[in-house]
Amino acid sequence: MQVKKLNLTDCLMLIVGSMIGSGIFIVPSAMSMQLGSPGLLLLAWLVTAFITIIAAVSYGELAAMMPKAGGQYVYLKEAFGPLWGFLYGWTLFMVIQTGTIAAVAVAFAKFTGVFWQQIHPDTIVFSIFGIAINTQQLLAIGIIWLLTFTNFRDVKTGAMVQNAFTFSKVGAIVLMLGAGLFFVFSQRELSLNLTVEADWQDPKLWSVFSIALVGSIFSSDAWNNITFTGGEIERPERNIPLSLVLGTSFVSLLYILMVLMYIYVLPFDAIQNAPQERVGTAFMQQLMGTGGMYAMAALIMVSTFGCVNGLTLSGARVYFAMAKDGLFFKKAAVLNAHGSPQIALIMQAVWGTLLTLSGSYGNLLDYVVIAVLFFYILTITAIFVLRVKRPDAIRPYKVWGYPWLPLMYILLASVICYQLLWFKPEFTRPGLLIVAAGIPVYGMVKLLQKKQPQS
Repeated sequence: MQVKKLNLTDCLMLIVGSMIGSGIFIVPSAMSMQLGSPGLLLLAWLVTAFITIIAAVSYGELAAMMPKAGGQYVYLKEAFGPLWGFLYGWTLFMVIQTGTIAAVAVAFAKFTGVFWQQIHPDTIVFSIFGIAINTQQLLAIGIIWLLTFTNFRDVKTGAMVQNAFTFSKVGAIVLMLGAGLFFVFSQRELSLNLTVEADWQDPKLWSVFSIALVGSIFSSDAWNNITFTGGEIERPERNIPLSLVLGTSFVSLLYILMVLMYIYVLPFDAIQNAPQERVGTAFMQQLMGTGGMYAMAALIMVSTFGCVNGLTLSGARVYFAMAKDGLFFKKAAVLNAHGSPQIALIMQAVWGTLLTLSGSYGNLLDYVVIAVLFFYILTITAIFVLRVKRPDAIRPYKVWGYPWLPLMYILLASVICYQLLWFKPEFTRPGLLIVAAGIPVYGMVKLLQKKQPQS
């Protein structure tokens, strides 16, 4: 039996800690190269904030209605049937959660390279079956396993680790913003370049804009992880919706302020050409010299470490819920002596390790985002489906602005998905193929269940 141990503060810390990882310190570099102007860069983060908060507001209704371990998996299963719940859990394991864990762990190693230059993608340690393994990948894998072992303890222990790192990383960003504001107001003339060099009537602009959003959407994702731990939250019907709205709004505001600081403090070409895309350290180096660069690298390491912990803690709860339903390995449903899904955590770490070896930070982002958006669209559609299928169900919270806000999210996210699939097919289409590959797997699972003797 799962014991409810997470309060509102824990929920907020899990959301903020899972959202703030590596993205805001890295992806503005690639985004600025794609968009070509500071005004468009800021607009991309504003659009991302808007759709993220809409999604979180919409999710609150489902979370309050079904506060069970498994979150999004449970919502899809209830709305569309067990196949769609399975496909989400399958994709979460194969791409979304493990891919995000891998990408953020690689980012941790990337910023560790500021202190130890041997931690670099070009420093090859050995090769296995023709695959070169570098020091950056080895460190990332070590972090994944360290935090997996930490989460063998009960959920409250994992939450305490998460809270400590979240307070640290938020404090670091606030200090970063403070340093930026001090720089801004110490200037005799305030000048913020938000020019937009673009033809708004050119359809290619919207395609490029959608592709650039991959970075900001990835950076703003993982807020839904709190729903995975619903069975362990005190007063989930209140705390989950409230923490979703407060957490996503807070992080979105921090991100927008950070991007404004980048644009003000750094020349735009310095954002575009930051070494190894480490915009965060380039920002602090500009403000405080080499000491500032090292301090920022350390703080980003804290941020990414805490993010991997939050993702590790929450993801295993979905596989646990699936296993209880007979849709995942049976062992994943076993809790250890501390009430933690230890086998599910190990499985997650093994696959995350393999993904860490499979590609670069940027490639992992593309695989993750298309799958994330697909299931967000489907889950928000579930609000409409369940209003019809279960009209009398108790809904402690109902989405604001229904049906317009959820419809707006579905429309915007669908347009972004279309643009990504059409103009960046080499990395996005494989993401949806992985989703589709779950259909025959589901068929095999159900066939095996039928063959098993009834107890």
